Amino acid sequence: MTSPDAASAKIPCTIVTGFLGAGKTSLLRHVLGQADGRRLAVIVNEFGDVGIDGEILKGCGVEACPEDNIVELANGCLCCTVADDFIPALEGLLGKERPPEHILIETSGLALPKPLVKAFNWPAISSRVTVDGVITVVDGPATAAGRFADDPEELARQRAADPSLDHDNPLEEVFEDQLLSADLVILNKSDLLDPEDEARVRAEIAETVPRAVKVITTRDGVVDPKVLLGLHAAAESDLDARHSHHDAAGEHDHDDFDSFIVEIPEQRAAEAIVARLREAAATHDILRIKGFLAIAGKPLRLLVQGVGERFQQQFERPWRQDEARLGRLVVIGQKGLDRAAITTAITG
Repeated sequence: MTSPDAASAKIPCTIVTGFLGAGKTSLLRHVLGQADGRRLAVIVNEFGDVGIDGEILKGCGVEACPEDNIVELANGCLCCTVADDFIPALEGLLGKERPPEHILIETSGLALPKPLVKAFNWPAISSRVTVDGVITVVDGPATAAGRFADDPEELARQRAADPSLDHDNPLEEVFEDQLLSADLVILNKSDLLDPEDEARVRAEIAETVPRAVKVITTRDGVVDPKVLLGLHAAAESDLDARHSHHDAAGEHDHDDFDSFIVEIPEQRAAEAIVARLREAAATHDILRIKGFLAIAGKPLRLLVQGVGERFQQQFERPWRQDEARLGRLVVIGQKGLDRAAITTAITG
């Protein structure tokens, strides 16, 4: 393990991971708004090529984290592009005249955190930064609904009958790998959970993670930054305790998932387009829809974020004069999405 003195000489970095729509960006927005004078920076990564989360964070307008301290990486999952994207982005922040005092890293919802933790041992950065902690955000209602296993009981019966059978769901593997790397688990959207479901999700987390990891229940990603920052985990020196389904693999890919963009002209009413999005998500088994829409007569962009059939929307920042009032949504699902049908269903 890295000694406390050695770790304290490095700039701490917090990795925020979690499945699609768990509430990672909401969590970061809250941390940025409660920085208490600390200079922060953010590296945000998305699956696909639309920087929705970066746009949301840049709209915070907080002095502690100016826009040029928010770095968007949309060229692929960070765990796959460490050398090409992550290391240069980190070095760029460290090379600033006034480097950040703490760096927050939001992974895509499909990322495996362990390869990113390993990257902190690269010679180019190992003496300058440390992983203060890995925060895994869990979508409580989605997990309670069993979104990460097609039929857990049937899977268990088949495995019991024939242990050689491998029925791993790639979604479940991603979810479990994110939990297995965690130093702290945020069980988000607690207001949408009844006590029985919350107890069941907590039990599932405890069964998945073989070491003692604290679970904090939250709503809307509201957590005191003092709880999240300053864990001093030095996770890059503790890799053996962070098991992964992919430890034996040299690399992994995301061939199990599809991502594409739908452009939408200005809409007459927010309620009508959100209803179409909800119907499209149900019909085509879409995991995630997020992005911005233009609504007639409204000077602000409508931010839309959906997980399955559950959608949230709010008017965010004003449209800039140099922007076309054109909606852009990123759609994410398992391989085989019918892009043409989904586009037609959304755009009408």
